[in-house]
Amino acid sequence: MTNKRLSVVVTGANRGIGLELVSQYLTDGWQVHSCCREPELATQLASLASNSALSIHQLDVGNPDSVDNLGLALSEHSIDLLINNAGIYGGERQSFGDIDYEQWARVLNVNTLGPYRVSTALADQVENSERRLIVNVSSTMGSIEQYASGGHYIYRSSKTALNMVTVNLAHDLRSRGITVLSVHPGWVRTDMGGSSADISTPTSATGLRQLIDDVSIVDSGRFFSWDGSPLPW
Repeated sequence: MTNKRLSVVVTGANRGIGLELVSQYLTDGWQVHSCCREPELATQLASLASNSALSIHQLDVGNPDSVDNLGLALSEHSIDLLINNAGIYGGERQSFGDIDYEQWARVLNVNTLGPYRVSTALADQVENSERRLIVNVSSTMGSIEQYASGGHYIYRSSKTALNMVTVNLAHDLRSRGITVLSVHPGWVRTDMGGSSADISTPTSATGLRQLIDDVSIVDSGRFFSWDGSPLPW
């Protein structure tokens, strides 16, 4: 399985950081497999479809059958880079004594189990590539050492658990030459981050791409910020 150009899979590609990563990788000449739950509603993503290097796939990372279908659709492709970007916040009921338990389970399914499902479904394709890299988009809100304040139970626990998935994947896939990272994209001006956030989506995506270019297998199992600085678990 060989491709003429480097290939990337981006989940949660219909808006925000995911959409910007798709745009930037297309500009750089990559083959881009973009994934989102409802492609028919992804108008901004569809506007990039005039580029023949872009393919758009239906994917719900919280649905095992949907993930299996993606694995089948990409079974004959090599994937240099898998970016597990899809994620949800989980609403406002995340404080002590006021938790939406059904939403908590949903967020864990998407934010934690989702990246594991996709990584498992595409591990062979990543192994059969040149770059062999899996990047899980996490958050400093999942850092046990760095975040001292309370609240945000649902979102924080999902990203802390994702960081543990990253460490485990790094151990289990090292023998196959696959590098696995967790990354913090910054506080970004997106639908989730809000208009008062620190940085723009182009700034975050550009920093993430530079980080991705710079890492190697010796960095596998580590946690980095979008600007390349290491983060504590």
